[in-house]
Amino acid sequence: MGVEERRQQLIGVALELFSHRSPDHVSIDEIAAAAGISRPLVYHYFPGKQSLYEAALRRAADELAERFVEPREGPLGARLLRVMTRFFDFVDEHGPGFFALMRGGPAVGSSTANAMIDEVRQAAYEQILSHLSIQSPPPRLELVVRSWVSLAESTALLWLDGRRIPRGELELQLVHDFAALAAVSAAYDDEMARILLPVLADEPPGGPFGDLVTRLTGLAATLPAARTGAAAPASPLPAARTA
Repeated sequence: MGVEERRQQLIGVALELFSHRSPDHVSIDEIAAAAGISRPLVYHYFPGKQSLYEAALRRAADELAERFVEPREGPLGARLLRVMTRFFDFVDEHGPGFFALMRGGPAVGSSTANAMIDEVRQAAYEQILSHLSIQSPPPRLELVVRSWVSLAESTALLWLDGRRIPRGELELQLVHDFAALAAVSAAYDDEMARILLPVLADEPPGGPFGDLVTRLTGLAATLPAARTGAAAPASPLPAARTA
């Protein structure tokens, strides 16, 4: 193999191993064996495990950022749901690797690793703004979008610990979370309301945002019984998507 071809092979091998186990628990010897080369040859292409980890991290970061790219066609709720599905595909496929990516793995404190993680977050932030056709976001919108990106990251990390909630429910819930964050902000700010109302007007009743309205309406219907202590009626909330 040529130098660059061998480097890319080693990055691919390392990323595959990191996807199944924490980088801390993967040795250079294992990477060399999986690549079919000697340990000294690994060091010929990478000075050490840290540099190989950061190269694998770079590839993972680029791939993760691409998961947020979505054509600007159709209702926003459906677009966000497709993004969340691809995001969780990545998380599902690269569990330990995703955890290492977002938490630093053996690169904790590395300025290179931290910069790559910030790039992923910034890419996700810019993609959401593009779907809203906003170039210079007002402060409340920036707060909403960055908070939501952070929430998606934290939710995925918690989900990896046992996968105790069906993945499909979390994907849909995160889309609902975005709508809820934006709606609360719009209730406080006219500029946010002017951004959000046209988005909601384009949403079909059966879409993710319409589903949120149905669920909240159903929840509100149970409040009178809850306040009086009477037996609550059967929940009118629709079942979540669990695919």
